[in-house]
Amino acid sequence: MHHIAIIGSGPAGYYTAEACQQLFGDSVHVDIIDRSPAPFGLIRNGVAPDHQTIKGVSHRYEAIALSDTVRFCGHVSVGQDVTIPELLDMYDAVVLATGAPSDASLDIPGADLPGVIGSAAFVGWYNGHPDHAGLTPDVDGKAIAVIGNGNVALDVARILAKSAREFEGSDIVAHAREALTHAQPRRITIVGRRGPHQVTMTNKELGELGKLDRASPLVSPADLPPIEEDAVLDPSHRKSVAHLREFALSRATKPITIEFDFFAIPVAVEGNGKAERLIVERSTLDADGHGVGTGERYAIPADLVVSCIGYRTPPIADVPYDEGLGRFANQDGLIAPGLYCVGWARRGPTGTIGTNKPDGFMIAERIAADIPQGAGKAGRAGLDRLLSDRGVDVVTFHDWQKIDQVEIDRARNGAPREKFVDVDSMIAAKNG
Repeated sequence: MHHIAIIGSGPAGYYTAEACQQLFGDSVHVDIIDRSPAPFGLIRNGVAPDHQTIKGVSHRYEAIALSDTVRFCGHVSVGQDVTIPELLDMYDAVVLATGAPSDASLDIPGADLPGVIGSAAFVGWYNGHPDHAGLTPDVDGKAIAVIGNGNVALDVARILAKSAREFEGSDIVAHAREALTHAQPRRITIVGRRGPHQVTMTNKELGELGKLDRASPLVSPADLPPIEEDAVLDPSHRKSVAHLREFALSRATKPITIEFDFFAIPVAVEGNGKAERLIVERSTLDADGHGVGTGERYAIPADLVVSCIGYRTPPIADVPYDEGLGRFANQDGLIAPGLYCVGWARRGPTGTIGTNKPDGFMIAERIAADIPQGAGKAGRAGLDRLLSDRGVDVVTFHDWQKIDQVEIDRARNGAPREKFVDVDSMIAAKNG
């Protein structure tokens, strides 16, 4: 029997568990450990609340979680309730699938001013993550700057601009819905250091931006390269740029404008005790396609600055860490004998949810090659004894189903659920 512990219950964790099931069959016990009482990680806390189709992938993970060989151990904090060395003593393999839930640092003067917030925190606020639910971002500011040229920046801008009607059918939490639908921003600026041909925004998300009730997306025609240069782009990217070209032909006919400010490098946030403006330097592309400053600076009004420039994996005690890359130090997923990492914790915050499936299977195959036979370790029985001795209130998947049902029962009309935004309420729901 192989005993495998996976730390993190997001897509990378569940795809790895599924791969272990397929490789080892009934001769494996997989424990998926998460500090949250709620499983599914990024699906619950990171995917935009108005993208319910994407969240539907969690049904696949439910089938894995309810099988005999896999179990969910929620409300267990690795490093506090149990350590990595203790887990290595109990399990043949320990896989870190913790993702990259922390914001990359916006390393410019004024980044610590009130009114400057990272996208992980902001997205966590409107998704009801207990770590961020207590934030009070100034969404009612007349001017907002969103730094980044990827889909997260688009999600943030879209959510900031939506009307109450457009939140119907979403699972945005009550405190964010209330704040956002009463907010009256006039200008949302999406700031990127390079140009339209370098964006990582996808066709679908850009298309959504052009269909908002109360916001008009705008692009300066001067920022667009000659249209014949679009021919060098792959078809998907070409469709994204086509949306930007459409925005360049449109006019500001709605109460909110969403302006794309390309070729702008953020260099400082300024304000009297809080964010009031973002200072940027005009950029140009060098021979390698990197954005380099020209020396010309100007100010973008911004009562709120949301930085969408990337994510980092938080360190865990006793695990080697690569500070430069913001992830665990590893060689193709191997950290140390018996200790592995997968998903964003292995490769950094790149790829889609689906990218984690082949990644999970790769790590499972590596475990099978490195550890062909179980060593007779205690596995889940040992973990149960340790956590019981320490008084940890473990949340099982069946417990989670009770919490899930209460959230569904609490939903406003047309919404899939009303999430709990604190751990104590989840535990209370679990206990009936």
